[in-house]
Amino acid sequence: MRTPCVDAGLISPLVQLLNSKDQEVLLQTGRALGNICYDSHEGRSAVDQAGGAQIVIDHLRSLCSITDPANEKLLTVFCGMLMNYSNENDSLQAQLINMGVIPTLVKLLGIHCQNAALTEMCLVAFGNLAELESSKEQFASTNIAEELVKLFKKQIEHDKKEMIFEVLAPLAENDAIKLQLVEAGLVECLLEIVQQKVDSDKEDDIAELKTASDLMVLLLLGDESMQKLFEGGKGNVFQRVLSWIPSNNHQLQLAGALAIANFARNDGNCIHMVDNGIVETLMDLLDRHVEDGNVTVQHAALSALRNLAIPVVNKAKMLSAGVTEAVLKFLKSEMPPVQFKLLGTLRMLIDAQAEAAEQLGKNVKLVERLVEWCEAKDHAGVMGESNRLLSALIRHSKSKDVIKTIVQSGGIKHLVTMATSEHVIMQNEALVALALIAALELGTAEKDLESAKLVQILHRLLADERSAPEIKYNSMVLICALMGSECLHKEVQDLAFLDVVSKLRSHENKSVAQQASLTEQRLTVES
Repeated sequence: MRTPCVDAGLISPLVQLLNSKDQEVLLQTGRALGNICYDSHEGRSAVDQAGGAQIVIDHLRSLCSITDPANEKLLTVFCGMLMNYSNENDSLQAQLINMGVIPTLVKLLGIHCQNAALTEMCLVAFGNLAELESSKEQFASTNIAEELVKLFKKQIEHDKKEMIFEVLAPLAENDAIKLQLVEAGLVECLLEIVQQKVDSDKEDDIAELKTASDLMVLLLLGDESMQKLFEGGKGNVFQRVLSWIPSNNHQLQLAGALAIANFARNDGNCIHMVDNGIVETLMDLLDRHVEDGNVTVQHAALSALRNLAIPVVNKAKMLSAGVTEAVLKFLKSEMPPVQFKLLGTLRMLIDAQAEAAEQLGKNVKLVERLVEWCEAKDHAGVMGESNRLLSALIRHSKSKDVIKTIVQSGGIKHLVTMATSEHVIMQNEALVALALIAALELGTAEKDLESAKLVQILHRLLADERSAPEIKYNSMVLICALMGSECLHKEVQDLAFLDVVSKLRSHENKSVAQQASLTEQRLTVES
């Protein structure tokens, strides 16, 4: 039916009727165009070419402030027509945004919030438009946050709340809107929902609790909104979220742990939380999820601990609180997200903590698991973090026993491979660890270093013009350290390192040039 209307050339005359002064004509024309646009590419295209959308938006703008029932009916039909016109079509939605539909609809919602049908139309339109990234800036320049929170507070029915949630979630991905929602009082509404629904086993209530607590976590992803709610750790919101963690509700445990991970995004907050006992709360939560635990809760609690371990002053406190022992209970986990966070937490904890690094580095079970995960090709994150932790155990402990444990567990080849990583930071960490191995335990490691083709890799790194200065520097330091091994020394001589190194004496980086001179002298003496 729709295509014949287009083929018969009816669209242009219909769009012309939108210029009528007769309200009934406008109403019926709006309905007809809405039907023609419904799920019809040809219909939408014809309306677009005839300029129908702009005329309808102009009508919405001019009729927006009139609150009589007949006008509200017309506004509802026009909103519906625009929705059918642009539904699931990004380019037409972007066109409406450029025509200024968002501020018009927000104003409409504010004036006509008592009209259920019109409100519903606005919400569906917002839901569609909010998915587009280009809409967020326009939304942020209106008072949408205030209007949605005001509307939300009035709702009793689950479906209506759900509808508003569907608009809030995509909007809250924008940092400016996050802050506006916090200032408009959305957080208090969310906390109230959690309090009301926490003990209910009704399906709708469980869904509402999940949506409210998820949205709460999303609001905390913005730096300003998060800091505003933290209030120096004394804020009501922070305290309420804290109380979710010991609850028996998995969804609240998850949201509570994720919220702490989000609060723990700057040193000041982390230090305050650790000093006020958050670590014990999180370890208790992890303890409840060791055997057949909830993977998402494990992941969230480990994320929070990892972030809390970043400030230097927190590391020793967390180590003495027993965090490593709590984290190591998850070493047998087969879930990559949990493995990834476990590795990150341990790596943060041992940073510049020699004793802890040595203790962990001599833990054969841990080192063997790391070596196994260094081969987890399907999970690049786990593989990368395992390599980085292996290297960190050596770099921070500088311990012969740790090096021996890693050699015996077959870890050397992974550190050599790590030196070829595409990430400079990982290359560097590997080279520093390998230099320590060569300086402290060369005899134990030389066979593994030889079979991993370390000398050939170092030659390649030095010859490659793209290698970063610190990579060239550390490669030369390592070459000098390898000269104490007969078999590796022979490989260095066979590969004509002198040619590559002598070229680096004129390198623009002073440290590289100096190290090249020293290395050249060493190679000349040893040849």
